[in-house]
Amino acid sequence: MLKASSILSFLILFNVMFGEAAGKVKIYPAPKGEVLSELFTVAVAGKKVPVYITKVASADEKSRFKGMDDKQRSADFFDLAAFASFELLSGSVVVTVSAPTHVTSAKILPASANIIPSIKNKSVSFTVTRTGSFTVEVNGEIIKSLHLFVNPPEKGIPAKNDPNVIYFGPGIHDIGELAVGDNKTVYIAGGAIVRAIIKPEEKFTTNKETGLRNYAPSIRLAGKNITIRGRGIIDGSACPTHARNMIMVTGLNIKMEGIILRDPPLWTVPVRRSDNVSIENIKILGYRANSDGIDICNSRNVTVSNCFIRTLDDLVVIKSDKGQGVVKGVLVKNCVLWNQVAHALSVGAEIREDVDDVLFTDNDIIHDIGREWSMRIYHCDAAKISNIRFENIRVDETKKFISVWIGKAVWSRDAERGNINGVTFKNIKVNGKMPMSIALVGYDDAHSIEDVKFEGITLDGKPISQNIIQSNAFVKRVVVSP
Repeated sequence: MLKASSILSFLILFNVMFGEAAGKVKIYPAPKGEVLSELFTVAVAGKKVPVYITKVASADEKSRFKGMDDKQRSADFFDLAAFASFELLSGSVVVTVSAPTHVTSAKILPASANIIPSIKNKSVSFTVTRTGSFTVEVNGEIIKSLHLFVNPPEKGIPAKNDPNVIYFGPGIHDIGELAVGDNKTVYIAGGAIVRAIIKPEEKFTTNKETGLRNYAPSIRLAGKNITIRGRGIIDGSACPTHARNMIMVTGLNIKMEGIILRDPPLWTVPVRRSDNVSIENIKILGYRANSDGIDICNSRNVTVSNCFIRTLDDLVVIKSDKGQGVVKGVLVKNCVLWNQVAHALSVGAEIREDVDDVLFTDNDIIHDIGREWSMRIYHCDAAKISNIRFENIRVDETKKFISVWIGKAVWSRDAERGNINGVTFKNIKVNGKMPMSIALVGYDDAHSIEDVKFEGITLDGKPISQNIIQSNAFVKRVVVSP
């Protein structure tokens, strides 16, 4: 009888030899003038795919944290990683990744994808059977990794001559502030790079704390029935740190889909005072101070799905400024998250209006090497936070796992503290043996945390016990099962 290892080797070899015939792909050439990465070469179904350079937070922890804290010099602290993107039109395809040096080990994340690579000399091969965001790590190197974005086929591509379409075709385009109003679509084609720049005539304010200039967003979606989509790249590297948001959303019935956002100089996608927002399959790669991924502020009925986010600051975060409306009905699902300093999935800080009905589900946290928490409710103002659920989440690496906290912090603006009521952590799997930290901290009897449930939480395959949960006297009704 064949050994299991022999059968596995045969199946991998079979896929490498014959898998290419099973699927079709669409690949977009890189625009002329774009310098490509030398870290990897990538072929999909035998066709070469452009590999782009992206700056990421430094591997050195002190430099990484300094990149957050030293706003003036934030752009000086980085390493280089890479990304490649294509459309999977049908079937399954073989991906071959080649490195400059001999490959001794390779890992494909998220681990939940269950992709087993084949290694030969300087190459790694594996089969992709579905769309999604995958990270390839060679020889134990996690920082200078390759991010592979496998997109679904585009449907209903808008016509470039449609008067309601702002069309960016293949090539490099420069924009300053682009305001997009009612019933408009911004389309960024595969092979296009839209570079955010600061035009000489643009007005700015100066941040009193940092001394840095602040400009209007590169792209402002303000109005109703607005879409931004495509397979191209928006690049913020020409903008100084803290200069501008990449895409500001303020409106009703807003859709984002498919694009890649590289090197945001500030919050990448703030969603403010909006209703019915869909953010689907966008990819964010940032390394500079306060380069949050997606900030959902004072908005309702917002869905974030199938996205990839690797930034220095918070990845997906909920906030509510005073007098700008409540947050209600937020769903964050099927995302892959790479946390470099702050939080992967969080509510707060800056919660001054009520937040209710937030669900983070079916997400993968592939790395968390920050100084904050993988999953957190961080409440330092006066509003009420209720009905927050973290469910069906896979964690491949974490340093600080879960925090639910009420207190006074540098971010506090309200004189009073608030309350947290109804928090569920369910079916969360932490892979491997690593430190497990869960902290629940209420403020006082009148500003407490109530009704917290932990259900089906496992560390290295074993259920957690109540004794690993640290809590104070202002936390009431904590249930751990089984």
